[in-house]
Amino acid sequence: MITPTTLFKCLSDETRLRCVVLLHEEGRLCVCELTHALDLLQPKISRHLAQLRQSNLLLDSREGQWVYYQINPELPAWVFEILDVTVKQFATNAKQQKDSGRLRAMGDRPEITKYCG
Repeated sequence: MITPTTLFKCLSDETRLRCVVLLHEEGRLCVCELTHALDLLQPKISRHLAQLRQSNLLLDSREGQWVYYQINPELPAWVFEILDVTVKQFATNAKQQKDSGRLRAMGDRPEITKYCG
């Protein structure tokens, strides 16, 4: 079970925080979507996602060659309350607006092969 200390350690890194905010907004994202949205290299994103997964904040699932991440739905309600407030506060954050804009600009995201291939 995640503790407050673990949660805040996870969110204390800007890259992990940006990933979590996008995942909380979107529900589920492929590594390539996060890479595109955050405009960072895949190894860096993957390293941070692995840390979030190890803390049980995220779950991953493999579909073919793609790995998708989502917030663990089994987390306690207090974690979702914190994430809800965090996402609301980030709505006016310039960096977060750019992240969301780049994600939206990916176009037809269900046709993911043109971004992940």
